Amino acid sequence: MSDKFYVTTSIAYVNAAPHVGYAMEVIQADVLARYHRFRGDETFSLTGTDEHGMKLVQTAKEKGVTAQELVDENAKHFKALKGLLNLDYDYFIRTTDENHVAGAKKLWEKMMAAGDIFKDSYEGLYCVGCEAFVLEKDLVEGKCSNHNKEPEKLKEENYFFRLSKYSEKIKYEIETGHLKVVPLSRKHEILSVLKEGLRDVSFSRPKKVLQWGIEVPGDSEQVMYVWCDALSNYITAIGYEKETAQFKKLWPADVHLIGKDILRFHSAIWIGMLMSAGLPLPKAIYVHGYITSEGKKMSKSLNNVVAPADYVDKYGVDALRYYLLKEIPTTDDGDFSRERFATVYGSELANNIGNLVSRVLAMTGKYFDFKVPEGDISPDIFGPEVEKVWRDYGRAIDDFDLKKALERVVEFASYANKFVDDTKPWVLAKTDTKELARVIYVLLEMVRHIALLLGPFMPQMSEKIMDYLGLGGTKTVFRDAAKWGLLKPGSAVKPAEPLFKRVDV
Repeated sequence: MSDKFYVTTSIAYVNAAPHVGYAMEVIQADVLARYHRFRGDETFSLTGTDEHGMKLVQTAKEKGVTAQELVDENAKHFKALKGLLNLDYDYFIRTTDENHVAGAKKLWEKMMAAGDIFKDSYEGLYCVGCEAFVLEKDLVEGKCSNHNKEPEKLKEENYFFRLSKYSEKIKYEIETGHLKVVPLSRKHEILSVLKEGLRDVSFSRPKKVLQWGIEVPGDSEQVMYVWCDALSNYITAIGYEKETAQFKKLWPADVHLIGKDILRFHSAIWIGMLMSAGLPLPKAIYVHGYITSEGKKMSKSLNNVVAPADYVDKYGVDALRYYLLKEIPTTDDGDFSRERFATVYGSELANNIGNLVSRVLAMTGKYFDFKVPEGDISPDIFGPEVEKVWRDYGRAIDDFDLKKALERVVEFASYANKFVDDTKPWVLAKTDTKELARVIYVLLEMVRHIALLLGPFMPQMSEKIMDYLGLGGTKTVFRDAAKWGLLKPGSAVKPAEPLFKRVDV
């Protein structure tokens, strides 16, 4: 019986086009989901869009459209990423969906019944860019550090969530590892916040201020603030409102995958909300960093915003996935460089992996008429090495170090290329045909393993290589993958077309 694996991304705010940082997050989630499907786990992957808030109302007015028309149009761009980035998620949630609205209201009512939502007046600083109240101590020279703007002073009557009530409980769950926060630096960061104690948080805004959102149950003059609305998507998407069989099977989430800027919301406010509603906590929160462009923060004024579509059009989707997963540290900040991208594309993809596949299949065609040769397929030498590669790879993914896992695959491809150079099949063809058969079989097996290892990371290329090996459409699960010698002698392979097109850089 397989295990279940439920992974979520954060939901993207639809006031701007998708950028490469969001692309990285959804690709990371896609790798985790594909890997767990590969292991035979019952897997569910969720992403979506956050479609309420003041900024959307303002943008809609500027464009002369309604807020609903604006979010409907912008949500299309985020949905289009599924095809553009070759994503295999199971559900796309929109916070304007009826099932989400109903589920968010149910969560509110549960928290209200627990005595954790109360009405009070509030006076404080509000950053429109963040759509959040901010503390003076967190400002830099009186300005929000994210938007470099002074917050507004607001005084209004809102509903509040008694988050302070759960401060110690949340701290305990994270300290003990019952709720895993990865990497360790982010765990320390949130524990530092929890050590100071959490404050109660504003949970609604007056409808006259926030015209676009979910109405508070029982109070038509108030609209839910972002926390109870957006964060609840992780349960509303899987049937929380009616507590469906799917909800009972999938919740709690195995992984919430988020950016470091929303760590506090997910590991403090969201966890408190779940405790208040009497729901199980997610098992892990994986946190990634930011992407700069050419060493600088992305900005339209600097003309350095990276559009994912540009790189997919020029280099192909797998090349973009590869760069974001291997060149950007999985849990830390990294830089997106056009020059580095071109270098990686040429040296690591075209010359290392692409060239290996092409030359091995070409030699199989030349010396054995595109048939897997009969030969000594004893696993004594290569079996243990391949098993070690799979162990290292699996451990890295389980530790949310996708960069390390992919680097292990690249090392193995380099090892296979070195094996070609060391054994010199073109010489063996003249001197020792029996040894030639063994060498070509070994190389074909190496290529098969590389194709499987690349599957979660570069699915398109993986499928192509498997097709060249005559294994297209073959369902392989993790427990079988690490075995050595599964290619059948005499089976047909195909000549390989170049895996990576020539690009004028």
